[in-house]
Amino acid sequence: MSKAKKIILIIVAVVIVGLLAWAVISGDALGTVKCPDCGGTKLVDGDACETCAGSGAVTGTWWALLPPVIAIGLALITKEVYSSLAIGLASGGILFATQPGGLFGTHFHPLSAMNEITQVGLIDAVSSTAGVFIFLVELGIIVALVNKAGGSQAFGRWAATHIKSRTGAMLATFALGVLIFIDDYFNCLTVGSVMKPVTDGHKISRSKFAYLIDATAAPVCMIAPISSWAAAVSSYAKDGQGLKLFIMAIPYNFYSLLTFVFIIAICIMGFDYGSMAMHEYNAKYKDDLYTTGERVDKELENEEPNPNGRVIDLILPVLFLIGVSVFALIYNGGFFDTSADSKDYYLNFINAFGNTDATVALPWAGAIALVFTIAYLMIRKIVNFKGAMDAVPKGFIAMVPPILILTFATALKNVTMDLGAKYFVADLMSGAAAGLANFLPAIIFLVACFLSFSTGTSWGTFGILIPIVLSIFPSGELQIIGISACLAGSVCGDHCSPISDTTIMSSAGAQCNHINHVSTQLPYALTVAGVSFGSYIIAGFVQNWLIALPIAIVLMLGTIVIIKYVTKNEKDAEKYKK
Repeated sequence: MSKAKKIILIIVAVVIVGLLAWAVISGDALGTVKCPDCGGTKLVDGDACETCAGSGAVTGTWWALLPPVIAIGLALITKEVYSSLAIGLASGGILFATQPGGLFGTHFHPLSAMNEITQVGLIDAVSSTAGVFIFLVELGIIVALVNKAGGSQAFGRWAATHIKSRTGAMLATFALGVLIFIDDYFNCLTVGSVMKPVTDGHKISRSKFAYLIDATAAPVCMIAPISSWAAAVSSYAKDGQGLKLFIMAIPYNFYSLLTFVFIIAICIMGFDYGSMAMHEYNAKYKDDLYTTGERVDKELENEEPNPNGRVIDLILPVLFLIGVSVFALIYNGGFFDTSADSKDYYLNFINAFGNTDATVALPWAGAIALVFTIAYLMIRKIVNFKGAMDAVPKGFIAMVPPILILTFATALKNVTMDLGAKYFVADLMSGAAAGLANFLPAIIFLVACFLSFSTGTSWGTFGILIPIVLSIFPSGELQIIGISACLAGSVCGDHCSPISDTTIMSSAGAQCNHINHVSTQLPYALTVAGVSFGSYIIAGFVQNWLIALPIAIVLMLGTIVIIKYVTKNEKDAEKYKK
């Protein structure tokens, strides 16, 4: 570590300790805001409000957002994610354990801090995401099996004869990501498994590969009417109008749509900027797909593949996994349930998706697909039973990093919400509504970005903000634009955040160092976010997507051209200096 970085870390450490000490001594973290459910009246439908326990106020200050900011800042500075998340989690526990009373008006309860960190943070994180962990392990084992059978290598050889260029490989990855629009977790891991041999063969860096996965996973789910995301969004609207509102908001979802424009443009124009340019240069000219950080797929790299593997040995397990996953999702949602309680979901594909739980459906779909893959490869006689069992721990080990990161990130999110972050943001949004109607979509976009970035959850973000948006805009075109801004901001913050589950899954799917993925994709995501923000200002006044969307696309393409021109001039200047 350089001397300058050590000095920065010392300064950051002093600032963090100072802020936490001030929070404990001053009691500022104990501030309250008006209860969003009862509006400060203490009553809901004549009964005492459960949210605020009849007090009319709930805890919620800007201090609630400090722990994730600490974790994200440290991760970007140190390039070390585990300790950064742990420090952020500990900071949240300290803030939570600050109670009224004592010599200075407050006092600190260390046992309360430990309970918050372990029970509300880590234990609840493991229990709430256990299904995701199981699915990760199952997919890791399937990948190890397919690699051992030689399926991935065979697909790579086939792709080398059919996908002739790096541009073609990147666009093929993008296209597959768009096609798998059902669920973002499933998208990240499936696209990663299928396309890694192709991108590796064309010397595309793992950071660029992870960006292509991440940039299509959540954005495509957010504009696909048949997806787990559409179902979740629809559930927050009243009177069964959720899906209709979601579909009407699609043309205004500038971040998702402009991300697609951005990807296609930089792939065709063949340039990169920011730290991604270095990663791509090293991959293309130095055969180094990683540049920095640990090679996260080294456990699978030592596996000697079967030379008799064929393309079907990769494609068939993946297709089976896709098919059984779709079935599992609608089954879990009540598609085949004839009971009276499930009459709204019986044989109703969209409603069943709205009622499904991917953390339950995907693990048992993965288990069925894993058994199928083992049986198929053994019947093909390219993997024996012992070899299949040897792949189990190897697949598990390959998924340990994303499981650890997801555990800490979810724990941090739990503590952040327990500190009242959602109430603080809700109060902030309500206060900004007056007199800013036409600018409000842009403001909603920024608030959603920051909340999603800080908490690492897009679902939690739009769950908080959609009811607020609907109360601010009861009807009309601005309601649709406001909802879309909320959804777009949620995806944008989720896309940028190192503690986001989708970002973590993208790193796992591409088998890319997580901090490399976050740091290289951030300039790209911020570029699209900047254009989206300007587009929401325009949309707030124009209120017609037929005008606003083409303007947004032109602004995006113009921005890309300017960036290419500027970066080209910088490179030329460096060559001239040499």
